[in-house]
Amino acid sequence: MDTRGGRDMGQQPKILTPHLGPEHELGAEMRALRERQRLSLKGLQSLIRFSAGYIARCERADQRPSADLITACDHHLGANGSLIRRYRELFGDRDGSVGPRVHVSNPESHVSNGHVSLASGQDPQAVSGQGFSTPARTLQTPGPLGPAAEERPSGLVVATGQPDADRELISLAARRAKSFAMLANQGNLTAEALDQIHDDVRRLAYDYPQRPLSDLLGDLVQTQETLYNILENRQRPDQARKVYFLTGVVGGLLAKASHDLADPHAAMAQARTAFLCADHADHNGLRAWIRSLQALVSYWAGRHREAINFTQSGTEYALRSRSTSAVSLPINEARSWAALGNSEQAYAAIRRAEDAWDHIQPDEVDELGGLCTFNQNKTIYYAADALAWLPAESSAAQEYAQRAVDAYADESSPDWAFGDQAGSRSDLAIARVSAGELEGAAEAVAPILELDPEHRINGIITSAQRVHKALSSSDLAVSAGELQEQIELFTRTPLKSLPR
Repeated sequence: MDTRGGRDMGQQPKILTPHLGPEHELGAEMRALRERQRLSLKGLQSLIRFSAGYIARCERADQRPSADLITACDHHLGANGSLIRRYRELFGDRDGSVGPRVHVSNPESHVSNGHVSLASGQDPQAVSGQGFSTPARTLQTPGPLGPAAEERPSGLVVATGQPDADRELISLAARRAKSFAMLANQGNLTAEALDQIHDDVRRLAYDYPQRPLSDLLGDLVQTQETLYNILENRQRPDQARKVYFLTGVVGGLLAKASHDLADPHAAMAQARTAFLCADHADHNGLRAWIRSLQALVSYWAGRHREAINFTQSGTEYALRSRSTSAVSLPINEARSWAALGNSEQAYAAIRRAEDAWDHIQPDEVDELGGLCTFNQNKTIYYAADALAWLPAESSAAQEYAQRAVDAYADESSPDWAFGDQAGSRSDLAIARVSAGELEGAAEAVAPILELDPEHRINGIITSAQRVHKALSSSDLAVSAGELQEQIELFTRTPLKSLPR
């Protein structure tokens, strides 16, 4: 029996082995049906109006698919009810949410003046779009609604002769159109205006892990200001709840932005206001997500006991919502326990995170994608990040970190995130330092040191500094001088130092 520090290594979390369950079975069936129809992820997205990233996560079993997604896939992939029946067999259908809905290949044929025509005998509440369930218009209105629906530029030159400049002109025109729509409907928020804001928030959430903050910060601030202005006017109760929900999400994104700029005070101010919005929206999934963000901010600020308090206070909300925050909260807790040197609590938290995957049901926060959801790649990275704090666990840390590095190797993946990729590489470097592998550590950290300043967010800088510290306290300290100098040069110009 292999033991380290008196702990039975047979009790390691299951993340080291493939996670198999009903989600894998259903995801494999979804993928097989899609490939039989010779549809790409984006091709299916164009039919059902769920983002390609969300569909991919469900096919890989990173998330349990929603009832709406299963219903849409069953129809458009020609499953003739088999996918719906399989979903019911695996997960049950206590609320009757899986079954025939309005299915359209040409969305315009069932939409008139913003109203959805119902099939005979259909429950109007099933497609009303009220509350926080996915609105019918999200499935049925023509045109891309999510960030993943935006295709890469084709090279078309419109006005200036320069594709980049033309894209900026198009973006400027779109911002002006949105601004006009908001002003025209001031005090009388329409469904179309609210849908536009929802699309904006989804795009920002999706783009956040993959693009430099400088590309997004202006839109984030403008969207928050728009939402605050709307809340200052009286709205119908159902609309007010949706606006509070979106305001809470944007506040969470700006909390992360503040953290990335190394300002934990501003991050917590944004997060507290976002949590207040979650209370007004009465949305447990949003409450849990904000608590997870607060734990993340505290962790990187070195306030590990505070981070643990945030994760534990968010657990109740996560259990009620069954969102992926039920995974992100304990895996965040694991990192802080490890930073405090408590390997037993760290492993227990990692196991809770892995076990939570068996009960996940993606909610409206998850379906925004990007920063608003959690996936198994990130779970593995956070586990590696936790174990990198524990010298006795260097072998396990290296195994987790290598898996995380491999998971983030594909930059075209919808789950790719430059910050998580860099963090995984830093953890691999630390584990290799513990094993006395200087060349291996240098190889792991080399791509990080090539990042331009716009990508040098607080977490990446801090992770690189952890590698530097690990070198200093290891037997490699004398021979690691050149690598330490490279790290010092890299950390001299973080994102926060750039002019804004």
